[in-house]
Amino acid sequence: MTKPRTAARFVATHSVLTMDARHPYTAKSLVDAHDMHRTVMSGFRGWVADGDPDARAQMGVLSTWSVDLKAGVLVLVVQSRVPGDWAGMPRGALTDKPHVITVDRTFHVGDSFTFRTVVNPTHSRPSGAPAPERPRGRRIAHTRPDHVRNWFIRRLQPPGEPRKTPDGVNRIGASAEEGALSVRMLPTVTSPGPHKGLRIARAEIRGTLTVTDPAALVDALTQGIGHARAYGCGLLLAR
Repeated sequence: MTKPRTAARFVATHSVLTMDARHPYTAKSLVDAHDMHRTVMSGFRGWVADGDPDARAQMGVLSTWSVDLKAGVLVLVVQSRVPGDWAGMPRGALTDKPHVITVDRTFHVGDSFTFRTVVNPTHSRPSGAPAPERPRGRRIAHTRPDHVRNWFIRRLQPPGEPRKTPDGVNRIGASAEEGALSVRMLPTVTSPGPHKGLRIARAEIRGTLTVTDPAALVDALTQGIGHARAYGCGLLLAR
């Protein structure tokens, strides 16, 4: 059995975009989840072939956003393996020059850090077919904070535990004081028109993580956690 590494390095680019929430370009992204996806991906033209079905995954693009409706400001954070180019943003959509930084951080076993993540917390509801013929069930969103907290706790990795749970859930290479995790339910985002029916439940989780498996943590930071990673969920921000 391979002994787990005691340290692992995480490298990525973070683009922080401060946008005018009242500008039509930004407003459209706020009311249409697919349009927000296009806004994020607009910064990465030319890195992969047009139409490539896994372009986002190849470039490691993850994002999260928050909006202050009173101030009329949307802050969009985009993580990627390659630098984003935001010169094509419509005039007036950005209220400030994009802040692009390179994140280069080495995590060691025992390190602690605060985190924030917005996730799409779902569980699979089994179909009526008898096992073992039963197909994978339909994904159902958790709508209660305590259920979301338990969803996240399942992904924690206590010292000495493997990267996957017995039923195949990827753990994140870190533990936490479970009672100190803060959960806030966020509005569901949708997409009209040809993407009608797209509904993404969201919840924000904050707390402190302690590293138990640095390589697994770097995988979680790089790849994101949970579903709907193309729609602003799953980015784990270490602070």
